[in-house]
Amino acid sequence: MTAADSTVRRTVLPGGLRVVTEFLPAVRSVALGIWVGVGSRDEDETHAGATHYLEHLLFKGTRKRTALDISATMDAVGGELNAFTAKEYTCYYARVLDADLPLAIDVLSDMVTDSLIEPKDVDAERNVVLEEIAMNEDDPGDTVHEAFTTRLFGDTPLGRPILGTVGSINAITRDQIFEHYQARYTPPHIVVAAAGNLDHDMVVEGIRAAFAGATEDHLLAYGDTPPAPPRLRSGAGSLWDGYGPAAGSGVNLISRPIEQANLVLGCEGLSRTDDRRFALGVLNAALGGGMSSRLFQEVREKRGLAYSVYSFASQHADTGLWGVYVGCLPSKADEVLKIASAEVAKVVESGLTDAELDRGKGQVRGGIVLSLEDPSSRMTRLGKSELVYPGLEPVDEVLAAIDAVTHEDINAIAAEVLTRPKVLAVVGPYDDADAFGSVLS
Repeated sequence: MTAADSTVRRTVLPGGLRVVTEFLPAVRSVALGIWVGVGSRDEDETHAGATHYLEHLLFKGTRKRTALDISATMDAVGGELNAFTAKEYTCYYARVLDADLPLAIDVLSDMVTDSLIEPKDVDAERNVVLEEIAMNEDDPGDTVHEAFTTRLFGDTPLGRPILGTVGSINAITRDQIFEHYQARYTPPHIVVAAAGNLDHDMVVEGIRAAFAGATEDHLLAYGDTPPAPPRLRSGAGSLWDGYGPAAGSGVNLISRPIEQANLVLGCEGLSRTDDRRFALGVLNAALGGGMSSRLFQEVREKRGLAYSVYSFASQHADTGLWGVYVGCLPSKADEVLKIASAEVAKVVESGLTDAELDRGKGQVRGGIVLSLEDPSSRMTRLGKSELVYPGLEPVDEVLAAIDAVTHEDINAIAAEVLTRPKVLAVVGPYDDADAFGSVLS
């Protein structure tokens, strides 16, 4: 641990549950998160959508608290309470005044360890989840990104929607959800992260007491040596058998009578532990990460063809994705896609200029440092680093890795990633997917 991270402490409790904290003396609040190493890619077809459905249900009540008690308890101290489900993890989080941290630990731990998941709540919340699916489907921006991921990774857990589908949510039963809960919400799969004005030992003792029953049950089942989380059993950065990615290509058209065409053109990217991710981040920033980027300048500033245009990169345990998003008039889609493809080809052929390389590095560096200015972002960094990365990378080392990116690194990663087979997802008033085929040729 470097001096910059000397305020970070880590404790592993019996049974495998990990507690990581960061002391921030300049604030009067604490952000607390309980991270569970299960996401939508950990589901088989019979449990599709179960992880996100379960996230909803853990707010519905425990043996100690009703749903109203949970929300009223946090509201009474001005606290924030929420959760989210991702492809590879779920997080339940709260932000409270430092004096109210014991209360937040009690409420969040109670939800995670002792949720009742009553049949009546499963039935009531089914409609809420279906409404959330409908809301996302009404947003063409969300829909086109989902269509891109589905086409890229196919009918695999990674390619399926986090929310599940209308069919899978209507079909799933209370017993299937509860089975998912019991199998996945065990101490080795859980990380508790907290950042703010706190005392590490107090957090550890609070979590130890709150999780005592769950830890004892786990040790009775598995003995003193807890099993590693499933995603790590096949070796660092790899998935267990049958859950690997299946990168695809081609056009995925969703025809809708809307006023704007929504387009995502992209391909498979890098995993979160690939050392080349820093070069890809710098390249992505220069190509489509800001107002000075090539795509923004060529598509919006010079030609006025779109309001929103950007490129993006995201990573998973063993793979990732990279792409370009554009929202434009349907009549301009062909022109926009040709420009985007041409700019990608130019980067592959000629790389970046010195100025673009410097701007790209500066944008990535600034984004990292500015994102760590509040306890919630610090807590997220701790939780994700412990749960899905080999360890907590000191900020100075990350910034040094970004500064070390060279033109040779950019050229190599452009040739490796940007030339991969492409997927084009389209949501708009079109009938013929074949009309877009020339973009991918």
